[in-house]
Amino acid sequence: MQKIVECVPNFSEGRDLAVIEQITNAIDQVEGVTLLDVDPGADTNRTVVTFVGDPESVVEAAFQGIKRASEIIDMRNHSGAHARMGATDVCPFIPVSNMTMEECADLSRTLGKRVGEELNIPVYLYEYSAASPERENLANIRAGEYEGLSEKLKDSQWKPDYGEAVFNATAGATVMGARKFLIAYNVNLNTRDQKKATDIALEIREAGRNKRHPKTNKFIRDENGTPIKRPGTLKAVKAVGWYIDEYNMAQISMNLVDMEVTPFHIAFDEVVKQADIRGLRVSGSELVGLIPLTAMLDAGKYYLKKQNSSTAVSNAELIRIAIQSMGLNEISPFNPEERIIEYQLGSKDEKKLVDMGVTGFVDELASDSPAPGGGSVSALASAMAAGLTNMVGVLTYGKKGYADHWEEIEELSNSAQALKDTFLHLVDEDTKSFNNVMAAIRLPKKTEEQQMAREAALQEATVYSAEVPLEVMKRSLEITKLASRMAEIGNQNSLSDAGVAVLQARAGLEGAALNVLINVPGIDDQTVVEKFKSEVSRLKSEAGTLADKVLSGLTTKLLTPNT
Repeated sequence: MQKIVECVPNFSEGRDLAVIEQITNAIDQVEGVTLLDVDPGADTNRTVVTFVGDPESVVEAAFQGIKRASEIIDMRNHSGAHARMGATDVCPFIPVSNMTMEECADLSRTLGKRVGEELNIPVYLYEYSAASPERENLANIRAGEYEGLSEKLKDSQWKPDYGEAVFNATAGATVMGARKFLIAYNVNLNTRDQKKATDIALEIREAGRNKRHPKTNKFIRDENGTPIKRPGTLKAVKAVGWYIDEYNMAQISMNLVDMEVTPFHIAFDEVVKQADIRGLRVSGSELVGLIPLTAMLDAGKYYLKKQNSSTAVSNAELIRIAIQSMGLNEISPFNPEERIIEYQLGSKDEKKLVDMGVTGFVDELASDSPAPGGGSVSALASAMAAGLTNMVGVLTYGKKGYADHWEEIEELSNSAQALKDTFLHLVDEDTKSFNNVMAAIRLPKKTEEQQMAREAALQEATVYSAEVPLEVMKRSLEITKLASRMAEIGNQNSLSDAGVAVLQARAGLEGAALNVLINVPGIDDQTVVEKFKSEVSRLKSEAGTLADKVLSGLTTKLLTPNT
């Protein structure tokens, strides 16, 4: 799975659009990143830029943006309502997909070292990247702002983490770090009364509200006269109540600072609960900005579980359930392709085989193009096996007579759903691997160096062209095992479907085996060749034995249904 990281640098320019464009162009020109949002503010004289991509590309894009900002922003002439200490004031990395917080912290250190050394800008690390507790809080680091930076750098306690403790008059200093993804989320109420919305916000936010005496209704204070707080119902949530004239309604506006602690669907349900207590109704909600795919999928699964329905459905269905359950279309259309971060990535022009209709795919298969070919068809066969296996599970979960196996059925179904997605990826990956071999063959070979480079590229591409169908074989065996178990404990009215799943998986595995074997003669390393052949033999034998056993048993059951 692709690693995706988000970067949200804040630049100290929010009025001159030409300057802002130069910075964002420097970011956007780096291959592998997608620029998601540019939000300038005239009063703050600050622009928040959001982009995502793979880790290496994001670090490079961030460096180019910081470099350009240091060249065209002069902090000696800067003023604005927002606290700041440098041309690039802060540059956090946020894990989005398959990234840990520590990996993001490492990215901030890599970038910080390069900025300090190459651009002579002092760099401080904050939040999850901080080397000491006193530097975790951004406000502590930024205290004194740009105007106090020259003196601050003379203090040994404020020696920068990277770069020299030398005042850079034009660029100032930059703060880098790693933080969690923040979801900006608003829930609509069927009232225009801001006070009612504020009352709910105070009840749910982590900071809570002042405690009141049950008899006098006055604030309860400590020995110093300070009101004592009663914590709110939701952790890692900041909330306010407001009235939006444009919508003609009040809203609960929330910042969910840790979606692992409080996911946005939990926040939504809590607002529904609190609104009901007060005789109010929730009438939908809206996301501000983008959201990670996992958050949408988790929400869909949450609402399906509440319905006692199987969660083993496609990502598209999980997203639809989430949108409908929380009324995310209420104010404006929620387009997953535009609002989910992962769906914003990748080439918009890239055509995938799996996105074709059945007729289009078969027509492409029947053309004179050598790819897609048998490898892609094998992966597709096993994808259909996974789909059928999952279907049996969905038709079993929640049905009377199978309650003892519901938990296992759900696990099997979700595993089949994941394998289906893997096979669909391998449909295109097989064709890509063939195209890589063709590209290597076409490399120049006039000089000895070119010949060596061409041969190395050809060997690498050929090995990979055998690895892809071998992966199809391995996964096909997995789906055969899942289908076998599903035939035992699943809905007996779907026995034939489980049987066809086994047949499709067997066809996918056998076809993939042929595609491994046709590629291995082009591999020079005989040790690698023997490993491929050994794996093919093992997988064919194990899968064949299991498929024969399952199909024989299913045939017997279908011929004698009352036994």
